Amino acid sequence: MENEKIRLDKYLWAIRLFKTRSAAAIACDKGRVKLNGEAVKASRNVKISDIYEVKTEEKRWTIKVTGLLPKRVQYKEAIHFYEDLTPPEETERIAFQSASFYSGKRLSKIGRPTKKERRDLDDFTDNN
Repeated sequence: MENEKIRLDKYLWAIRLFKTRSAAAIACDKGRVKLNGEAVKASRNVKISDIYEVKTEEKRWTIKVTGLLPKRVQYKEAIHFYEDLTPPEETERIAFQSASFYSGKRLSKIGRPTKKERRDLDDFTDNN
């Protein structure tokens, strides 16, 4: 397994930093993945002990490669193939941001009417 070559985009996808391999390749192309401060291509071979700075939609990661992972596995297994060196300030920022951000749930009685409310409105307008 020491001689095995794995592309950077495939590795980032396999350790679950990106949802798709193409998303990992696009991030590399846009310069969001860096090795020693320089942007790297998606086709670069990953080596053990490389330290990458990865910028995703949610978070800025700093990861150290501890093992090569040729295929995507469960998160519980994938975390054993890299070491998360992300500074604590970034983790705190993410926690604060998620706590203060919109939860995605629609507030009651605000926005579009529900199906029942729509029926009641239709009945009301038909009778007048």
